Amino acid sequence: MKILKFLTSLALIVSLCSTVGCRRQTTQTPADIVVKGGQIYTLDATKEWVEAVAITGGRYVYIGNDGGVDDFLGVETEVIDLAGKMAMPGINDAHVHPMDGAIKDLFECNFTFTADPQEIADTVTRCVAQNPDAEWIRGGQWGSNFFVDHDIESPRQWLDRVSGDKAVVLSDDSVHNAWLNSRALELMGLDKDTPNPPGVEIVRNDLSGELTGLILEGYGYLRGLGPILDSEEYKTAAQHVCATANKFGITGIKDASANAIQVGEFLKLDRRGEMTVHFASALETPYGARETGLDLEELIQQRDSLKSNNVDTGFVKIFTDGVPTAARTAAMLADYTTENDEVVATAGHMHIDEGQLTRDLIALDAEGFTVKIHTAGDRSVRVALNAIAAARAENGASGLRHELAHAGYVNSADITRFKTLDAVADLSPYLWYPSPIIESVIDAVGRPRGAQYWPIKSLLASGAPVSTGSDWPAAAADMNPWGAIEAMITRQNPAGDYPGSLWPEEAINLQQALQIFTLQNARALKIDDKSGSVELGKLADLIVLNQNLFKVPTSQIGDTQVLRTLFAGKTVYLVKE
Repeated sequence: MKILKFLTSLALIVSLCSTVGCRRQTTQTPADIVVKGGQIYTLDATKEWVEAVAITGGRYVYIGNDGGVDDFLGVETEVIDLAGKMAMPGINDAHVHPMDGAIKDLFECNFTFTADPQEIADTVTRCVAQNPDAEWIRGGQWGSNFFVDHDIESPRQWLDRVSGDKAVVLSDDSVHNAWLNSRALELMGLDKDTPNPPGVEIVRNDLSGELTGLILEGYGYLRGLGPILDSEEYKTAAQHVCATANKFGITGIKDASANAIQVGEFLKLDRRGEMTVHFASALETPYGARETGLDLEELIQQRDSLKSNNVDTGFVKIFTDGVPTAARTAAMLADYTTENDEVVATAGHMHIDEGQLTRDLIALDAEGFTVKIHTAGDRSVRVALNAIAAARAENGASGLRHELAHAGYVNSADITRFKTLDAVADLSPYLWYPSPIIESVIDAVGRPRGAQYWPIKSLLASGAPVSTGSDWPAAAADMNPWGAIEAMITRQNPAGDYPGSLWPEEAINLQQALQIFTLQNARALKIDDKSGSVELGKLADLIVLNQNLFKVPTSQIGDTQVLRTLFAGKTVYLVKE
């Protein structure tokens, strides 16, 4: 009988060894998951690289070497062998329009930013044929310089010829401007007698006054006039956002401007236990010019009712200007160029004046909201900084880090004010390299001033807080962060589509870029206490890469593929071998 018991015990030991590897006995409680055998970049300055981590309850309980992590192995421990691969904290996208991007991917008629008239005609014609029962065709995105490069006398009539009986609305690459056919204008109730809404220009023929089909700064305004999705489509879109983010190694996103319906879909996902990203959202406010204050009670009600473990709505979005492309709607300190262009001299315009913005900032800051302010021109940057300074003077140091989104043009005198005011420069490396939209910007602003765009190195050197975001679907084809990280280092087009570089003097290094995309962006989402780095007690938001970013040429960083994404210790994306 003793021999039989010994043989049974020996068989059990052999079985365990073949399953998880033989190990010494330990009193350590076994972990749920052990990740080992790799090179893990932690973003923790005290322990920059480790070989292994142990995870229990979705959080790191051990960070160190392979030998030490063996103490955390148990019969039911899941072992992930990195096989020498690099792992790092999950990426956070601090400025994205996720539902808009998902809706574009799933339900709209799309063409590339570089599409010429024939390509757009072919695409719209195909979409019309494929959707015989649809009343509306939405899509895009035509390049900012499209109507500069292509002489189309009547964009509305041109679109009529390829749209059949459908109402067609196409956005540009910035998602600020719209192109409509006659049927869409009719259904929206827009004609030559329609006055321009505040901050919006319905472009008209100089002689006849007829609508051309172009509406500048009008895409957001048109949202309320067209069709809306049903609940099932919104649900599908929210699920698509999470899956798309995880595929690129993204475990946290901040929606740069969302309404209650959009946020509500992510709230439902979280309550069903299906959320696979940390989700923060800046609540939308009325777009365009206004002279009245915001509805604080409504914003507070939304913030307090639309929140959960993984959903934070303690942010508000305000648009102060447009875009510095051929539309010339961003507010600048000096006029746009008029060289080689038949345009009237302009410095753009503010949607709201400094007094109203200041009152908004003081009120929102007092109520505990972090404000994301769209500031595409150097004048709007200065006005926003002034408003933040006023809020600090009125309310004291609230600890709220208000954000200046798209602060690509910053006057040298304003660089140091970001640190002084603890204001975040919310930048867009997904589009600060040579590309169609950058060409349009430089053409509009003029050289050399126009090419001095996105001063990230100067901002970092001054001690300014910095965050980054894709702004998808505006200008960015998707949320993929790896080309953007490469471009921060090279200031060149990561796909090699356009030659040259954009202000290479402002390039930064890989360590700086990764810290911004992980820990600094986590701070912008207010999750840096639980995510953004590999540290004991933090959530195991971890991604595994196909290559070591520190061992490949910089020009290959944009080709990085994510092999596995863990969100709070759960594998939410996996490339199967």
